[in-house]
Amino acid sequence: MGFETTKDVYDWYERQQPVFTKEGIESIPWADVRNYPLDERFIPVLLYMRDVETLTDMYHRELLRTPTCKDPYIGRFMERWGAEEVVHGEVLNRFLNEAGIETGDKWQGQVRTAVSNFYNFNTYLLTSLTNLLGRKFTATHMAFGAIHEMSTAQAYRRMDELAGHPILSMILNGIIREESFHTHFYWSVAKLELRNSDAAQHIARFVLRNFYRPVGQGSLHKSRTEYAIRTLFGSEDGLERLHKTVTKRAQSLPGLEALYSF
Repeated sequence: MGFETTKDVYDWYERQQPVFTKEGIESIPWADVRNYPLDERFIPVLLYMRDVETLTDMYHRELLRTPTCKDPYIGRFMERWGAEEVVHGEVLNRFLNEAGIETGDKWQGQVRTAVSNFYNFNTYLLTSLTNLLGRKFTATHMAFGAIHEMSTAQAYRRMDELAGHPILSMILNGIIREESFHTHFYWSVAKLELRNSDAAQHIARFVLRNFYRPVGQGSLHKSRTEYAIRTLFGSEDGLERLHKTVTKRAQSLPGLEALYSF
């Protein structure tokens, strides 16, 4: 599918139907969750996934301070993206509770307050600096987003395969579907922005090579990130999957052919 403008990408995105509507969430057979075993080693990973999704509203607020969200179509996309990602966190949290892992009523606030002041200050500084680069930084934001969404989707697919829990599978496949919409938006806008500017390509290459980190690392403790990656992708075939589905695809974006593995 070819797009000529960001508006074309946004119009396509708006035609995609969300999965986790009120009716969609209510249709999940929650009462059956405890009928199937859940390996304890996946609980920290699901909590990590939940927390990453929950912190999306923080990432959204950060992006609002950059030139990227000044584009009206990107801005509208980010509003829906942020809302859908937070719902993903809520659905994962409900699954954990239904499985017998009590998280309490204040879990969302606890996730947000656990983010370090250093991270918040550093992010504030970096987003302020992007304003010096203006529109040229949009390609980097969109490429970053695409890579994050692709790697996140692969993590959910891997969890689905390893956990073998049918109710969790329903939830994960719903999340994967919405993540695929997000990926396609990020990817398509990144492609448009990169192909139109050598300077944007140069900035994206520099930032991705020097500052890219796995999804959640920084806002969440590095040890949690490492545990999630090790549990889901610690085997040789897991790493090979990431290379094929994330790194090689990212390398097909204009100007990013020489990127290293993520």
